[in-house]
Amino acid sequence: MRDPSDLPRSVFADEDGDALHEECGVFGVWAPGRDVARLTYFALRALQHRGQESCGITVNDDGVFSSHKDLGLVNDVFSREVLSRFPEGTMAVGHVRYGTTGATSRRNCQPLAINHQKGKLALAHNGNLSNADILRDKLELAGAIFHTTIDTEIIAYLITQARLKTPSIEDAVSQTMNRLEGAYSLCLMSSAKLVAVRDPQGFRPLCYGKMPDGTWIVASESCALSAVGAEFERDLLPGEILVFTKDGMTSRLEHCHTKPRKSCVFEYIYFARPDSIIDGVSIHAARTRAGEILAVKHPVDADVVIGVPDSGLDAALGYSRASGIPYGIGLIKNKYIGRTFIAPGQENRVDKVRIKLNPIAETVYGKRVVLIDDSIVRGTTSKRITDLIRKAGAKEIHLRISAPPFLHPCYYGTDIDSADHLVAAHHTLEEITKIVGADTLGYLPIESLPALAGNIPCCDACFSGDYPTSIPQNTNKDRFEKKLSESEG
Repeated sequence: MRDPSDLPRSVFADEDGDALHEECGVFGVWAPGRDVARLTYFALRALQHRGQESCGITVNDDGVFSSHKDLGLVNDVFSREVLSRFPEGTMAVGHVRYGTTGATSRRNCQPLAINHQKGKLALAHNGNLSNADILRDKLELAGAIFHTTIDTEIIAYLITQARLKTPSIEDAVSQTMNRLEGAYSLCLMSSAKLVAVRDPQGFRPLCYGKMPDGTWIVASESCALSAVGAEFERDLLPGEILVFTKDGMTSRLEHCHTKPRKSCVFEYIYFARPDSIIDGVSIHAARTRAGEILAVKHPVDADVVIGVPDSGLDAALGYSRASGIPYGIGLIKNKYIGRTFIAPGQENRVDKVRIKLNPIAETVYGKRVVLIDDSIVRGTTSKRITDLIRKAGAKEIHLRISAPPFLHPCYYGTDIDSADHLVAAHHTLEEITKIVGADTLGYLPIESLPALAGNIPCCDACFSGDYPTSIPQNTNKDRFEKKLSESEG
């Protein structure tokens, strides 16, 4: 194995800005007579953990669309003044985005709102299409002009094409699903309908609920339903299409059970909020179980167990319960700083680690510390956290990770499109331990993953290399954003 100093810089730095995929959150509301923009605003704040690069809201006021979207957090993009400019509306869709595939620009913000021959369409998408390159090439060769580098625009093109030949927007969506591969949870609206869609393999979560006054809510996670006072009804089935109109809600199931179920296991490990329930599985319980498994598989003599906020806390609690080692609060998180896992650019990522977490010296000083985190990707964030704990006086640091080693790219929305960015793909366990500055290191065994998701069939391709779809041959979505010199060769 190579010395850490010889590892390509791309493993530790996202220098070219295109190394990462995206993870997003979507929301939709059908509520005639309600302030749908404000409802969407509060829901997007609850989904902020799923995307901190940009956000947007599109309101449908009796067939007239009003949109506002921009780079930044929900609370920054949507001031009281901005929200007041929206009409009351009958329905709305909203979106929060992580996006480091392609440029960080306003043109990649969602929802996408477009006019077409048969009306209007506003679309919000969570996930990545594994056949995006094939679909986009066909559309471009047929004369389509793209204004973004996101898969969402491909889906919008296909839906509007199908709509010209079908009697309804839901029929157009159903036809389009025959051409899509990979991950897509969608919230979209036409002039008169709100539509929610989950891909047939169920990669990304999507659920719906209802408020006491009859308002329908669709969201990536159940925590957004709670935020607006909606009662959780159920998760969408993989392949299900829900249609909301003035006459109520209808379900279409023609795409259900057409492909093997493959929910993203990383939702349970990292992405989802601990108070969410996805496909009947409590995220808190899943992460606690991961910690219990780690305690059995990687025991150690230690004085205290601490977790890296937020997604490491539940696993730390589980490790403590199973091991009998006392649980402690060892790191305090600045809640107003975004996640570092998908932060664009190495300099940005380092700065955020420095100001985002602060150790509690009283908890760790002179002690043997079990430090629980959710993952190691490049290794740089883990090293900075162990450095913080070490400088706070920890005698030993035993790092335990509530996920298996990342070894393979993900094409469905998790965040790595090349093994070049994965430290575990290039180094042994002993080398990684040294790189991150720990005394010992233990990962969650891959065979333990089914226990986290209640034995729901999950996609674990980023750990196992077992892909549920064809692997894309071209993930270069940002070719129009590169200089000529960068594109040569």
